[in-house]
Amino acid sequence: MRNSARKNLRNRGAKSRLHTIEMSYLELLAAGKKDEAAKQLRTISSAFDKAVKTGAVHRATADRKKSRLALRLAKAK
Repeated sequence: MRNSARKNLRNRGAKSRLHTIEMSYLELLAAGKKDEAAKQLRTISSAFDKAVKTGAVHRATADRKKSRLALRLAKAK
């Protein structure tokens, strides 16, 4: 397998995981489960940081998404 294909596969998996975690967080917010959503936000932040470290996501993109998700939690409380 070529390097580019291997990296593409790894990056796609990482982005898919991020999207799944983000959707579950938004579902918790919509349901009004703020305590569980706060725990999930820590998980999301960690996952974004790991994705940045491996190069799957740009640092600024991860920071922007983490910030916006945190604002949504603060707005819900």
